[in-house]
Amino acid sequence: MKIVIAMDSFKGSLTSVEAGKAVQAGILRVFPDAETRIFPLADGGEGTVEALIRGLGGSERFVTVSDPIGRAVTARYGILPDQTAVIEMAAASGLPLLSESERNPMHTTTFGFGEMIADAVRSGCKKLILGIGGSATNDGGTGCMQALGFQFLDNEGKTIPCGAAGLNQLCRIDSGQVHLPLRACRFYTACDVTNPLCGDQGCSIVFGPQKGADSRMTAVMDQYMQHYAEITKKHFPHSDPDASGAGAAGGLGFALRTFLGAELIPGIELVIRQTGLSNEIQSADLVVTGEGCMDAQTAYGKAPAGVAATAKEHGVPVIAFSGIVRDGAEACNSIGIESYFPILRSTISAKAAMEPETASNNLTEAVEQAFRLIRCAKSISMG
Repeated sequence: MKIVIAMDSFKGSLTSVEAGKAVQAGILRVFPDAETRIFPLADGGEGTVEALIRGLGGSERFVTVSDPIGRAVTARYGILPDQTAVIEMAAASGLPLLSESERNPMHTTTFGFGEMIADAVRSGCKKLILGIGGSATNDGGTGCMQALGFQFLDNEGKTIPCGAAGLNQLCRIDSGQVHLPLRACRFYTACDVTNPLCGDQGCSIVFGPQKGADSRMTAVMDQYMQHYAEITKKHFPHSDPDASGAGAAGGLGFALRTFLGAELIPGIELVIRQTGLSNEIQSADLVVTGEGCMDAQTAYGKAPAGVAATAKEHGVPVIAFSGIVRDGAEACNSIGIESYFPILRSTISAKAAMEPETASNNLTEAVEQAFRLIRCAKSISMG
């Protein structure tokens, strides 16, 4: 029997790989001769670097870059054995780096994220996987591109100010100072947001408030973003502010697509592609997936749903395990997860349940009991 294990992390408790090993231990108690393969899983957001480094044998790289308001911060990204860089923009330009009083998308910048990309390119990476969730910015990605050598100039030929405030002053874009070998690189962006750059569904109106903007500021930023789109179109005719995901991360999706030719892909699809999970599932008898909490949202684009969709394409059954199960989790049955199991064994506090050793033991025990049932079902069918 070949079993593919692709567990998302149990946030605050077990990493993707740790959860996978706990599942594997439970399976082997019942089927000691089973062929089990553990694959890292993430949805392209927080934890993707950790999952891919641990799961694929990559290495960490630390670099000092600018945070959203220009302070020095040490950011981490991963380099996989095939020289693919895995970079989360939140490490340099994320909202958690700022206090409540510091959050102002009129002035926050993605420059630090661009510095991370530049470091990876200088280190010889030709393929870059970029996670762009959790941004503190609404600068249309101009800060990121400035760090890579693009120039965004006002009517006097001076560099525009950081943040959304600078977009209204933009008159010209110059790519003549870009010395990094960006054209030789391939950029893949994990993006689950489908919003356009501008308008009622654009980045300023929809996401501005969570970054510190009030209603007046969001309206002004949207006007500035429309101006930015118009100027960009003059210099880069292929640019498309209405493209799906253009509004991701305060317009960073638009910039990555326009200036770097990045492909915007749902995060879980990108991770599945990178790990080769789909190829392994084709020859599997069973797939095991799961996450810390399963509910209605699990069925709508979260990591286990991506695994289930891939398995469904190949006609391979899927079961899932979760720290807890909430109302609405039954939607998972309709997307290819045959059955799911909560792992809690007694009434304990959330803090106690999330202790890594406790969570790991509970997961292993739950898996063992589920596979005992599978063994029983196999015996009945053969008899």
